[in-house]
Amino acid sequence: MSATDAVTAEEDVTDRWSAVRDLPPSAKLVAKVLDYNDTLTQSELAEETLLPPRTVRYALSRLEEEEVVDSRFSFADARKRLYTLSV
Repeated sequence: MSATDAVTAEEDVTDRWSAVRDLPPSAKLVAKVLDYNDTLTQSELAEETLLPPRTVRYALSRLEEEEVVDSRFSFADARKRLYTLSV
């Protein structure tokens, strides 16, 4: 990997997280957990982050406003939504 490739790769990572940078810490944590896990429900996110469900709801709403997270209904349980990082 050349120095130019390393700089380009670093810029891609910086640009990838630019929409998340000004969000609250809880939203950043939820985004990072989704980065490590492909798809999670709200309750799974609360369990993984150790945040209260209400805080996870708020974080997800902020991430959805910034179009950083995609959500869809679960086929296994239509009462649940599945969240995936889209950046």
